[in-house]
Order: sequence, then C-alpha cells, then structure tokens
Amino acid sequence: MSGVVVSSLTDDCDIRAAVAICRTITRARAANFYWGLRLMPEPRRSALYTIYAWMREADDIVDGSAARGTTVSSEIDSFRISTVDALTGQTNSREPLWRALAAVAREYPLDPADFHTMIDGQVADLQSRRLMDWSELRGYCQQVASTVGTVCVRIWGFSDPRALLLAQDRGIAFQITNIVRDVVEDISLGRVYIPKENFDRVGITPEELCAWSKPAQCELLMRDMIELAREHFVRSEALDGMIDPSGRPTLWALTEIYRGLLDRIARDPSQIVRKRVSVPTFHKLMIAFRARGMSARSTETSRSTTNDAPTNGSGRAS
Repeated sequence: MSGVVVSSLTDDCDIRAAVAICRTITRARAANFYWGLRLMPEPRRSALYTIYAWMREADDIVDGSAARGTTVSSEIDSFRISTVDALTGQTNSREPLWRALAAVAREYPLDPADFHTMIDGQVADLQSRRLMDWSELRGYCQQVASTVGTVCVRIWGFSDPRALLLAQDRGIAFQITNIVRDVVEDISLGRVYIPKENFDRVGITPEELCAWSKPAQCELLMRDMIELAREHFVRSEALDGMIDPSGRPTLWALTEIYRGLLDRIARDPSQIVRKRVSVPTFHKLMIAFRARGMSARSTETSRSTTNDAPTNGSGRAS
C-alpha cells in the first residue's frame, strides 16, 4: 500500500467546498476546538469539522426557537430527518452541511443513535430543569457530551472496543467541568445540573451557592463535583492509548485544557461566583506547542510504516 488516503472529503471538489464551509463555521464558533482539530491529518480533520458544524446547527435551531419564544418541534424534526438521511451516506440535498455529513458517513462507522441522543439533549435544555441524583446527572452528561466523544472516537479510529465506553467517561469528565465552571449562569437560567442530593448533603440551596453565603458548605459542594470530574478523567486514561496515534495529540490537548480549567477552579472554588474561569492563553499555547510536537512524531511514525494497510481501527479502510 502507498499509504495515501483517498477520500471524497479531500478529493471530490464539491464535497471539499462543502467541508470548507464547515471549517469556517468551526473556526468562527469554536476557536479552541478548531486549533485542536488542525492537529488531525486529513480526511479525519475535515470529518470533525463537519461534525462540529452539525452540532452548531442543532444548537442554533434550539437557541433560536427559545429566543423567539416559539416551539422547536417542527424545525428540529426537519433537522432530525435530514440527519438520518445524510447518515445513510446518500443525500439529494444541495445544502453543504448535509453533503459533507453524507460523505463522512460513507467513510466512518457513525452510529445514528449518537446523533439522536445529542438532539434530545439539546431539546431538553430548553426547559428549566433540576437534576435529582447522580443517575440523572450521568444521563444528562451522556446526552450532551459522551455522544460527542463516541462520534470522535469512531472517526479517529480505535484498536479496542472498550474505547467507546471510555470515551463516554471522558465526555462526562468534560461536561462536569463545564457544569462546575458555569454553575451560576446555569442556575440563573433555571438549569440546576448539580444534583439535589448533593445540595442536600451539604445543606445549602442553589441560591445560597450563587451568593456563596455559606462558604464552607459551598466549597465542599464544589470540591465534591471537582473530585467527580477528576475520577472520570482517571477512569478514562486508557482511552489515549486505544485510539489511532493520529488522533492522540488532539485528544491530549483537549483533555489538558479541561484538566487545567478544573485545577484553576480547585485553587479557589469561590471564584466561580465572580467570573467565568478560563485557562490562560499562554497555558493554551504551551499545550498547543506540545501537541504539535506529538502530531509531528505521529506523522513521522505513520510515514515509516506506509507498507502497512491503513485502517480506521474499526475494520473499515481509511
């Protein structure tokens, strides 16, 4: 084998133009994610641009309906139908998103259930909600984050079927980190993702957390959530060694950013009520620098083994 990957995502002019629009959306709407994806070789890079553009479109439909005060059912139903159509690998649509998604589906073993679950999670977030226990929190994280992880793993390629389960745990770690960072904003919108049983355990209410009126209890609650996220990072550590080497720099970079965010919050949990905590630009640049080094080494290793037939880890040729 020559090692050259033939893909309509990069070799078909019409599909390439459709993917270019998905890339523009990713760059404009998710800067950190975009620069992480640039570490991926083609055609996986274009595939992930397309997946992000799909997620952004679903989110915009739901948010747009909420802003207008209209029902989301007709728009999201149409979006769901178009998604199912594209995931067959064939579509008559001329819309760039659906042409690109159909091309991705032809090359990677995407599971339509992941996309249905992501849509369901978006719709559920339209309403005020109060999660009661860990079971409900885990279910929510699986809807909005674990599914993203499994889709990425299917595109990256994997050597062990356990990778799909570990991707769910990594997604939960990411989402709990988001919940900890955004807890005050979410509560103001009527969305309490930290379970009621956790609030009851330390003896405070969501309103008292937002006011940080009982510092000891508030800090205990936040440290419980931080520890929960860390547990899922540890549980999913083996994932990095199970995916195709070309995908590891991107996964490593995203994980380091989220871990760094969690560490910054852990230094002073009370800061979440004063500002939106973020990882400093310099830290992100250092992560990007190391990830690029990993990517270069991965590419060099791949070139040295071009006599081996490339696969995507699921048995399907790349």
